[in-house]
Amino acid sequence: MNEAQPSILLDPSAVGRSLTFRSVPGVDPVPVLSRLRDHFALDCGVLGIGEPLIRGLGRSIPGLRTFPAISGPGCAVPSTQGALVVLLRGTDRGIVFDFSQEIRDLIAEAFVPAEVVDTFTYQGGRDLTRFEDGTENPRDERAVAAAIVSKGEGMKGSSFVAMQRWVHDLRRFWSFSAAHRDAVIGRRADTNEEIADAPAFAHVKRTAQESYTPPAFMLRRSMPWATADEEGLLFVSYVESLDRFEVMMRRMVGLDDGVVDGLFSFSRPVSGGYYWCPPVSGDRVDLRLLGL
Repeated sequence: MNEAQPSILLDPSAVGRSLTFRSVPGVDPVPVLSRLRDHFALDCGVLGIGEPLIRGLGRSIPGLRTFPAISGPGCAVPSTQGALVVLLRGTDRGIVFDFSQEIRDLIAEAFVPAEVVDTFTYQGGRDLTRFEDGTENPRDERAVAAAIVSKGEGMKGSSFVAMQRWVHDLRRFWSFSAAHRDAVIGRRADTNEEIADAPAFAHVKRTAQESYTPPAFMLRRSMPWATADEEGLLFVSYVESLDRFEVMMRRMVGLDDGVVDGLFSFSRPVSGGYYWCPPVSGDRVDLRLLGL
């Protein structure tokens, strides 16, 4: 789709980096956003804009809101909404590093980093639990329908991205029996086959995209991350409506029926943000809805 930022529809790269920024109070962001619009290279990744920044410009984007903090039985999902996010992609860390420096230099006057997460592809597209990730991702035209806004002046070709950083307790996970690990995910680790009689808390049952009304298909581009002390998953999901993600998150925390997703037995989200990914016009992002 020509109007969409091209990296949205591409498979995850070998390495990546997410840079979330907050606004510097008292600094006019318009000149900085104009520079970013003119110089952001579309092949380096995806640019997303949060509601705090858009409100600061006196504007609004239909369907965009701030990520909600949600609590369920014994679990919680935090909101750490930022002003701006850049999801970088590359074939090696040097390329991603250079992109990062260029973007920071472009926007340093008005934005400061709030969170930086380096990501990578693990075992051909698996989570650090060694289960395949994104098995039910829609493909081709279905991916476009799930992720890309189809109409609207200045909106056609745009997308919304829901992001969370999850921290895994892998020691706890590997302390589970193999059968229980499979039950938590709802698939067999060795074959990736879905378990027909998986328990109600199984992740695939909590998040079965076709089980919602309307269906909640999303285009997931999640990638693992790791530091010396922690590791987990950077959850990234592109949607044409944030409702798709939100109904799923509410079910995961047990607000529908009191059943909490098995992921919470060994992992927890520590950040959460929603961002609007503008469409493109020619070789640059189209920010006409922001008056630019």
